[in-house]
Amino acid sequence: MPKTLPVVDISSPICCAPVAAGPVSDDVAIEVALRLKALADPVRVQLLSLLQASTADEECTCVLAEALELSESTISHHLGQLRKAGLVESNRRGMNVFHRPLRESLSALVAVLDPNCCT
Repeated sequence: MPKTLPVVDISSPICCAPVAAGPVSDDVAIEVALRLKALADPVRVQLLSLLQASTADEECTCVLAEALELSESTISHHLGQLRKAGLVESNRRGMNVFHRPLRESLSALVAVLDPNCCT
């Protein structure tokens, strides 16, 4: 049975020394692992890809569901996991919910994993 991770508020961007800088503390390891766990699903990776590649500032759940050929409730579930991990922000307007990637959180996660990436 998989080990369950503790509940930790990971909604703000990760902020710590890169894992390559030396052994990380238990708390930092948990924060990184929880964010990576949120990304450990192909649908969530596709959602982030769609949101990052979008020419619009944000996308409606309905547009994302149509693009991935999944139900809106399935898309909402996956976006909820990304939101809990602080990787996506969502805003309700009327009957629709619009989502946008939190690029600063994604950049911070990349920097923690590999400080030499993308320089």
